[in-house]
Amino acid sequence: MLDRTQPDPGLNAEDASASLAPEAAAPENPSPLGWQRPMDWLRRTGRFFFALSFSSLTRRIVSLNLAGLIALVASILYLSQFRAGLIDARAENLLSTGEVIARAIAATGTTENNGITIDPDRLLDLKPGETFGPSDDALSGLDFPINPERVAPVLRGLIQPTKTRARIYDRDGVLILDSRSLYGRGDVMRFELAPPSVEKPGLAERALIAVRTWLNRGDLPLYRELGPENGKGYNEVARALDGIKGSMVRVNDRGEVIVSVAVPVQHFRAVNGALLLSTQGGDIDHMVTAERLAILKIFAVAAVVMIVLSLLLASTIAGPVRRLADSAEGVRRRIRTRVEIPDFTRRRDEIGHLSGALRDMTDALYNRIEAIEMFAADVAHELKNPLTSLRSAVETLPLARNETSRARLLAVIEHDVKRLDRLISDISDASRLDAELQRQDMAPVDLRRLLNTLTSVANETRLGHDVSVQVRFESRTPDTFSVPGHDSRLGQVISNLLVNAQSFSQAGGKVRIVCRRVRSEIEIIIDDDGPGIREDALERIFERFYTDRPHQGFGQNSGLGLSISKQIIEAHGGRIWAENRAGPPDADGQPTVAGARFVVRLPAP
Repeated sequence: MLDRTQPDPGLNAEDASASLAPEAAAPENPSPLGWQRPMDWLRRTGRFFFALSFSSLTRRIVSLNLAGLIALVASILYLSQFRAGLIDARAENLLSTGEVIARAIAATGTTENNGITIDPDRLLDLKPGETFGPSDDALSGLDFPINPERVAPVLRGLIQPTKTRARIYDRDGVLILDSRSLYGRGDVMRFELAPPSVEKPGLAERALIAVRTWLNRGDLPLYRELGPENGKGYNEVARALDGIKGSMVRVNDRGEVIVSVAVPVQHFRAVNGALLLSTQGGDIDHMVTAERLAILKIFAVAAVVMIVLSLLLASTIAGPVRRLADSAEGVRRRIRTRVEIPDFTRRRDEIGHLSGALRDMTDALYNRIEAIEMFAADVAHELKNPLTSLRSAVETLPLARNETSRARLLAVIEHDVKRLDRLISDISDASRLDAELQRQDMAPVDLRRLLNTLTSVANETRLGHDVSVQVRFESRTPDTFSVPGHDSRLGQVISNLLVNAQSFSQAGGKVRIVCRRVRSEIEIIIDDDGPGIREDALERIFERFYTDRPHQGFGQNSGLGLSISKQIIEAHGGRIWAENRAGPPDADGQPTVAGARFVVRLPAP
């Protein structure tokens, strides 16, 4: 197939230029290769996150991280120190403003009785704690009621810049002035009316009001608009009429915070009324809402960053874990002969440790399976030989012509039956050895007592051989030679080695046992005076079903004794090997073999 962007090699230059001309003349149809690459990356990214989203571990990581972030943001929104500080600052500001306005009102009320003119501009310049008006000597002993006509202009000029609501009550708690009803000549009155089609707030607005009320209400009382005759229904007004200024924080039916302060209007300690200043319904809430919106914006950015980081973190955890799980499933199903576990051991974390542990476990499992298969094959082979011999003898027995032939065939049958019984017993012992060692816990084993007991039994029974056994312990201290293990299985190893050494020794010979400590191990050496072991068989004698006994008849041993002994010693974390003892040189100066030696080393505490 030819590349679209290259001319056909069979065309000449003019044909090639003609074939390329339409593409050059049509730049408005760009090749799709320019946008396929970004779209391919987007599809891959989408598939990656889509695959991660179905991971339970990924969902848990993202959910827990977001839950912590949501709890933090919710606590900030609910327990915002900014809101409490703003309310306190607003209350302090209203108290200061109320004191100034109350003094101005008191001074304005006194001008009507004394003919003293008060400059409102001078009142506007007063600072908290400053007073301006007639002297106490001129005003002492007089009663100065609040004159609404003279107070209204001053109140309107002082309250308008503060954007608060001001109400003045007389000494009986009756409303005198309300800043909402103060209008100058020529002022245009505007009222915000609800649309005609809207009779009540919608569902979204009601939900917003409910959330705002829940966030702002807490233990705050509900604000209610009282009638003009019931000014003392406000606690702060009642206290102000007693000469004590105070503040109060309430929440209206729309969930908006209202801060109100009441200041007594008094002169020369005579309380003529009370000034009530209160914030507008959405004054504080607008600032708190702006702060919460800023917090929510930060939360949104942090949530996006946290989700991305959580997905990246999950990809480093969920992905490898999924691959390890798939490989473990393949091992369970054994789809292939040998499943390779992914190698993450370069990672210095739990995933790397898990990968290494699974790889080691899988290798041990495959090795165990292969060993079982080899053991089964060896067992089948070893059982087949006596069965074949037994079958031949049984088939030939009816054809025997005389008693001599019959007796010889019966002897063969008896020999094969004993051989089968010995093989089955040893095979059964070898097959349950691993399970028994794993089920039982190790305990301290006193090798001094164990070796003394086995030596006494061997000398008393002689096991069909006139070969004695001697034991010697090499230690500078009364060491017990204690090792962790299973005493019955270690006794089986020593007994097997003793029987093997006695069977190769000449009548009247000796088998010597030496036990000593070699650094952090206990070493047991068993020497005999037999012919030794051929060099090529020093390793093979520990293989299953291998036997090399030229001086004995065929089939007298199963060949599993040394194999079982090696299996037991290795299960205890030890080592066992065989070697030949060097004897004196012969007449030609060649080295000789004085006998065989088996060495067992077990780890000791």
